[in-house]
Amino acid sequence: MTFVVGFAPDGRGRAVLELAGMLARSAGEDLLVAAVVPSPWSPGPARVDAEYQAELGETAEAALSEARLRLPSDARFVVHHARSTPAGLIEVAEEADARLIVLGSASHGALGHVSLGSVSDRLVHSSPVPLALAPRGFRCRGGCPVRRVTAAFGGGDDSLVVAAGKVAADVGAALRVTSLAVRPRAPIEAGVGREGEDAIVTQWERDVAAALGDGYDLVIGRGESWEEALEDVDWADGDVLVVGSSSLGPVARVFLGSRSAKIVRHSPVPVVVVPR
Repeated sequence: MTFVVGFAPDGRGRAVLELAGMLARSAGEDLLVAAVVPSPWSPGPARVDAEYQAELGETAEAALSEARLRLPSDARFVVHHARSTPAGLIEVAEEADARLIVLGSASHGALGHVSLGSVSDRLVHSSPVPLALAPRGFRCRGGCPVRRVTAAFGGGDDSLVVAAGKVAADVGAALRVTSLAVRPRAPIEAGVGREGEDAIVTQWERDVAAALGDGYDLVIGRGESWEEALEDVDWADGDVLVVGSSSLGPVARVFLGSRSAKIVRHSPVPVVVVPR
């Protein structure tokens, strides 16, 4: 099977190559690195259109040549022409019967966190296969493998935990489950105590543990924001976080809901988003 890697035709984005290499080493999968360049909407009236397309192709080929130096020798590389980068990556993934599309973060995002750009934002609402997202600046120190897979579990349906368990089995990693308790700070002038909120969170934690059942390594992250709650969970090199799609989206396609989107954007480790 194959992992498709979306690589910018201008060569930016070492983080996506680092994540792709880590996942491929751990899962024993092949890599297909794709640089998507736009197809012309219609034949140009002059040679300038053909020259522009040729220049784009040459730039993409040069970027892929640089990428070869950072990936296993058996990785494959392709320049794919499509009407848009998201559409092109889906086409490559479908043609290759890929199990996963690996993407980097936008260059304007916070260092060390996942930042959705125009391509990744489109794909997290339309991809028919799971997505892996690298935090900006991600590095796999010492060629580390995936050591632990963490499922972001909110209670209720345990299908995400099952999916995360499959990811962990595929890469030979340990499985952990985390739930996040986010409690925004109450205004001081409100004069409301935290005892009632504490009791609600404690009961929620019990409900999550009961819904999950025995036999799982469960950790609760607490904070006044999603970022604080995620930082409250211990993370290490080789960790990957798995989040699920919203039940409001189409079946068998990735569709991030508001809660999952907040988790993705504040994750300090690579994220795998799985369709429901």
